[in-house]
Amino acid sequence: MVKYEKFKLPNGLIVIVNEDYSTPLAAMSLLYKVGSRNESEEKTGFAHLFEHLMFGGSVNIDSYDEPLQRVGGDNNAFTSNDITNYYLSLPTENLETGFWLESDRMLSLNFSQKSLDTQKSVVIEEFRQRYLNQPYGDAWLYLRPEAYKVHPYKWPTIGKDISHIENANLEDVKDFFYGYYAPNNAILSVSGDVTVAQVAALCQKYFAPIEKRDLIVRDILQEPVQTSERIIEVRKRVPYDALYMAFHMPGRLNKAYHCFDIISDLLSGGRSSRLYQKLVKEKQLFSDINAYITGDLDPGLFVFSGKIMKNIPVQEAELAILEELEHIKNGLFDDEELQKVKNKYEANVEFGNVNVLNKALNLCYFEMIGDAGLINTDIFQYTSISRDEISKQAKRVFKPENCTKLYYYAE
Repeated sequence: MVKYEKFKLPNGLIVIVNEDYSTPLAAMSLLYKVGSRNESEEKTGFAHLFEHLMFGGSVNIDSYDEPLQRVGGDNNAFTSNDITNYYLSLPTENLETGFWLESDRMLSLNFSQKSLDTQKSVVIEEFRQRYLNQPYGDAWLYLRPEAYKVHPYKWPTIGKDISHIENANLEDVKDFFYGYYAPNNAILSVSGDVTVAQVAALCQKYFAPIEKRDLIVRDILQEPVQTSERIIEVRKRVPYDALYMAFHMPGRLNKAYHCFDIISDLLSGGRSSRLYQKLVKEKQLFSDINAYITGDLDPGLFVFSGKIMKNIPVQEAELAILEELEHIKNGLFDDEELQKVKNKYEANVEFGNVNVLNKALNLCYFEMIGDAGLINTDIFQYTSISRDEISKQAKRVFKPENCTKLYYYAE
């Protein structure tokens, strides 16, 4: 059981504190409710660009990393479709340094042309290396805009087009910052050898003076139900043919979400999983294959991706995946298989909640989706899933008309 206390500052910042005296460390997680889903379609990639810009110096502090490293801390960040999360850990006696650093960059960044140009170059190079120059790297640049027609999940977090980052100017960046990076759009959690009173005092000193801001509000269009199969075919200089299949599935707030998380592990949770044993080891159709969910707040995707062995037709490989899906739809899996997956989830939760950084991250995330208390109860959504529920949900989602396919052929 993860115990915590929660309070809210007058400027809207939600603060969650978990006292854990088993470690001399403290972890801070600062989640901003902004991801690629909040971007304009004409200016994409900004949430990810800010992940970099936030380390480029703030209004009173030239360097973020250096002061943190001097007091024995480390940090990182990540951007998703739905959130941007900055996190750090450091010895508890230096906790104030973390508050000083995080509050200053929430107050304002150092908006200089030099910093913007530097970080744009970094992101542009990342776009080229990960999406354009890496084999199969551009798969999502094809898949997303075909699977989504109106919802902003139709572009990846890196952006829809490299030109959007190339053309970003200081005015664009300032507007995005002040419209989203605000105390009334953020959740702060602290876990470790701290007290609620100590955290409250530091919040009062460093975060309370930051005024709430007028947030950018975008109408996020609901994706219409897909009514026919969509197929994309590309030919590139890659070693093997590859197959991607994406089915629309419920979002994180839907009870059925956990069902598909379980199904993904039934199919693809390690070398003992169904897809590996049947399609890699036994039938030798794929060199590797994975099933996973995108894990989005709004309705996301259940994805199959695999590299196909030489001389195996793509359609034969696809048929083999569909056969495995039929087994899931008809409940043709052992109770032992299902229990093993559930046990893995329980173990991951138990071991994960020993680590103060994991707790800080999870408390932020669960509060963002509705209630920090889910850190203690969400696991029951997994352990209570039955074979019948899996079968019912699989039949509802794994239908041909709900699938977008990418046939990625080797030239």
